[in-house]
Amino acid sequence: MRYLLLIALTTIISLQVSAQNIPSVSLKNLKGETVNISDYANNGKITVLSFWATWCSPCKRELDAIAEVYEEWQEEYDMELLAITIDDARALPKVKPMVESKRWDYEILSDVKQDLMRGMNFQNVPMTFLLDKEGNLVYTHSGYAPGDEYELEDKIKALAGK
Repeated sequence: MRYLLLIALTTIISLQVSAQNIPSVSLKNLKGETVNISDYANNGKITVLSFWATWCSPCKRELDAIAEVYEEWQEEYDMELLAITIDDARALPKVKPMVESKRWDYEILSDVKQDLMRGMNFQNVPMTFLLDKEGNLVYTHSGYAPGDEYELEDKIKALAGK
């Protein structure tokens, strides 16, 4: 009986730990360099992970809306946004021209094999995750409707202590 209790307790603790932190997954940036997502999560900044795709209209509307206030957010809250495309290898060549035409000033990462997407356990984009300065997952949001960026800003502001 004690053994089963110990196993159950260990399982619960490990689920809590894994639920609060993002998995360590290597992705590519637009320059083709390999980066590990955990490096961003552990850099002492509030971090937004915004998963999107070139074919996803709500994703593009969300990133466009945030682009209008992003510089202000960076200055005021010491935060960063990582726009992580889930486009497959066939659609990936469309990403850089789209980002350049929209003038998104985000770090763009590519999850071509959707390893991070699977690790974060979600199915659809847009999907937004907010990490605190210690890299703990503190907020998630699925989909996009105009004004959602203000709710996200409220969460960021609270983490920044403002």
